[in-house]
Amino acid sequence: MEREVAAERSRLRQADLRRERDRLEEFASVVSHDLRNPLNVVRGRIDLARRAHPEDEHIEAAEPALDRMDEIIDETLTLAREGKSVDDAGDVDLAECARECWSRVDTADATLRADGSATVRADRDRLSHVFENLFRNSVEHGGRDVTVRVGTLDGADGFFVEDDGVGIPTDRVDEVCETGVTSSADGTGFGLAIVDRTVDAHGWELRIGEGDRGGARFEITGVDRSE
Repeated sequence: MEREVAAERSRLRQADLRRERDRLEEFASVVSHDLRNPLNVVRGRIDLARRAHPEDEHIEAAEPALDRMDEIIDETLTLAREGKSVDDAGDVDLAECARECWSRVDTADATLRADGSATVRADRDRLSHVFENLFRNSVEHGGRDVTVRVGTLDGADGFFVEDDGVGIPTDRVDEVCETGVTSSADGTGFGLAIVDRTVDAHGWELRIGEGDRGGARFEITGVDRSE
């Protein structure tokens, strides 16, 4: 009887959580739509103004702000959607996925090293969010010439991403995955929150520590490998 009651409570909690996440995604989608329309109008006006005044420094200064607003909207939508559980997992080659994600991120003079690989069961698109946000985090906080390593964990079903940057202060490890927490003037504080929610949606676990060369190290465990 106690087990049945506990199972029913767990089912109800999960149902409430799904409803909350659905409401959050709906809200984020509405906000995104309502923000993008006026942003597109402003961007169109700036394009016209640039043609008339190509050397205007005020126009040049406004464009990065618009790009930043687009980025915040995209990250808000991603954050709202990443909490949903993964229902469509497939075989993904870790090293191949990591290299593809690296090519899509502004990595400045940073270097990627993919040490070996494994094929895992994951939602490829959502796993890409993990790699892309961890790569951005390494470059933003570790430096433009940071070296980032991706590899599988010895003796465990999982993988890691680590860099040789400045690392994460010990007293901040527990808070870096909270929404809005960032030490970068240009950061939204969504990147590691997206990573954390994506990992959780897969049923994996995230551990944050120090890399072999003193930088940040992110370990994802509980990952099912394909035979």
